[in-house]
Amino acid sequence: MNSSFWHQKQARRWLYQLALLLGLGLLLAWLLSNTLANMKARGIQSGFDFLWANAGFDIGESMIAFDSSEPYWRAFWVGLLNTLRVSVVGIAFCTILGTLIGVGRVSNNALARGMGYAYTELFRNVPVLLQLLIWYVLLVEFMPDSQSPLHFNDWFYLSKNGISFPIPVWDASVPGLVWDVPVWLDGEITQGISLTPEFLAITLGLSFYTSAFVAEVVRAGIVSVPRGQLEAAKSIGLSNWQTTRQVLLPQAMRVIIPPLTNQYLNLTKNSSLAVAIGYPDLVSISNTALNQTGRAVECIALIMAVYLCLSLGTSALMNAFNQRMAIRER
Repeated sequence: MNSSFWHQKQARRWLYQLALLLGLGLLLAWLLSNTLANMKARGIQSGFDFLWANAGFDIGESMIAFDSSEPYWRAFWVGLLNTLRVSVVGIAFCTILGTLIGVGRVSNNALARGMGYAYTELFRNVPVLLQLLIWYVLLVEFMPDSQSPLHFNDWFYLSKNGISFPIPVWDASVPGLVWDVPVWLDGEITQGISLTPEFLAITLGLSFYTSAFVAEVVRAGIVSVPRGQLEAAKSIGLSNWQTTRQVLLPQAMRVIIPPLTNQYLNLTKNSSLAVAIGYPDLVSISNTALNQTGRAVECIALIMAVYLCLSLGTSALMNAFNQRMAIRER
């Protein structure tokens, strides 16, 4: 190898990283081989062939059709979709709520500042698992009975079974969209869309908890912008909206996006606590599969791989958004 190669900093960096990856790969291969050998010696079955066997259990809440005769891989797919459902809705809700609270924290209104401060201190200092349990108890104990739900104009129904509301659907026979309205009959609600207490509890708990941290991130981003720039913007005749859009937000976003990514990752990973309230997310279904098949290593490996991919995907999207929002000098 040419001696000049060692004097190239970039080349050495790539070589060291390659050596590190190779070493980690060999270590993981040794650990896997040793684990499989020990399992075989003890008569413990291994492998992912169980994914094609009949699951033998039903899932109470699913975005796609599923029954007990279908294979385990489809049950895992249902769990993944349920996890994504909670994560996406929770991220959207906590972003909106956290932004409003964060803006209120720097408001000139003393009441808004005080309420924002009380909100952040309350929700971020109460353990998230406890918040999930509180929401679940409120929804299943203190809501109206399913036989006499609270309703609004026969469009919205609220009971211990959750909340039901209309959803727009496409009808080829009618131009445009029509509303699929929920119908209550003999204690059951059909049509429309229904959200179970488990989904509402996990979504509200994670959203309120994470929004408290998002509010602090937004507040920090806003106060990071030098006040002199805001005064300069007003001095040249920019309106409050123009100042916010053209001066405040572009600079604040550079501070907001990196820690905001961490909060999105935390929300996604905290969704695994849904097992505590019976929501059939990926972890809950994996636990059921583990208990039935005894494939602990495989089920845990699937959970780790899925959450790793979700975290890397979220980070990639937020990094791309961060690069797009970066201020470039001309």
